[in-house]
Amino acid sequence: MTKCTGWLAAGMLCLAGPAHATDADFLQSLAGSWGGRGSVTTETGSRPIKINCKFSSRATASSLSLNGKCTGYVVFSRAIGADVKTDGKTYTGVYTGSRTGPAGLRGNRAGDALVLGIRWAKEVNGDRAAQLRLEKLGNDRMRLTTIDKDPATGKNVVISQINLSRT
Repeated sequence: MTKCTGWLAAGMLCLAGPAHATDADFLQSLAGSWGGRGSVTTETGSRPIKINCKFSSRATASSLSLNGKCTGYVVFSRAIGADVKTDGKTYTGVYTGSRTGPAGLRGNRAGDALVLGIRWAKEVNGDRAAQLRLEKLGNDRMRLTTIDKDPATGKNVVISQINLSRT
């Protein structure tokens, strides 16, 4: 099966641009230091790898910069980052950290979550599309989830999920 080289896309968002007041409050609430655990599947159908992650985020009323590093086992480590902007309705940008190269991000805010389509620079799991979901789970928790289509079944599968708490 095809390697999922952008597994840590779930870990990154940087938002910049004009935003409505509700977006400003949402973005600013994600500022700070975050740490947590999760899992990543490097190949659809393979066994998940447990990972530990640390992120630092800066925010203004119209931007969020979230940068970090995730490690799995002793020898597995990846720095991740992204730049995304919003016009108050749509979020667009670029994710960096995938072995396929920079990936495009485009989506919307749905309540306490950003739902972003990912367009990989090269095929991952048989196509170039996936989804990144950043969910705020209260004041001090958030979840980053990457969902992709299994080329063997055509069904959506969770490629990575990271549960973070404010540190």
